[in-house]
Amino acid sequence: MEADVSEIKNELQSRDGLWRRIQLECQQLHTELMKIKEYKDMCDIQIKHQSSCVQHTEQLENKNTELLLFAESQEHQAEELNKIRNHVYREEQSHRSEQERMKTEISDLTEELHQKEITIATIMEKASLLERQLKMELETKHKLLAKQQLLEFHYQVIKSENTHLKEMV
Repeated sequence: MEADVSEIKNELQSRDGLWRRIQLECQQLHTELMKIKEYKDMCDIQIKHQSSCVQHTEQLENKNTELLLFAESQEHQAEELNKIRNHVYREEQSHRSEQERMKTEISDLTEELHQKEITIATIMEKASLLERQLKMELETKHKLLAKQQLLEFHYQVIKSENTHLKEMV
C-alpha cells in the first residue's frame, strides 16, 4: 500500500507538475491572446484611421478643387471689379470735367447776366433821364403851343381889327 500510495503520490505530483505547466501555458496563452487582441484592436484602429485618412484625403482633394475653382472665380471677379473700377473712374473724371465746364459756363453766364443787369440799369437810368427831359420838353412845347395859340388868337384879333379898320378907312 505504501508503494501504491507512493506511486499515487508520484503520479499526483507528476499530474500536479503537469497541471502547473498547463496553467502556466494557459496564462502564457492568455497573455498572448491579450496581446493579439490589443494588436487586433490597434490594427482595427489603424484601419479606421487609414479609412478616415482616405476620407480626409478625398475631402481635402475636393476642397482643393473647390479652392482652385473659387480662386479662379475670384480672379475673374477681381478682373471684373477692376473693369468696373476703371469704368467708374473714367465716368467720375468725365463727370468732374463736365462739372468744371458747367461751372465755367455758369460763371461766364453769371458774369454776362451781371453785365446785362448793369446795362439794363444804365439804360433804365438813361430812359428815366430821357423821360424827364421829354416831359420837360413837352411842357415847354405845351407852353410854347399855348403861347403860339394865344399869339395866333391875338394875331387873328389884330388881323380882324386891322381888317375892320381898313374897311373903316
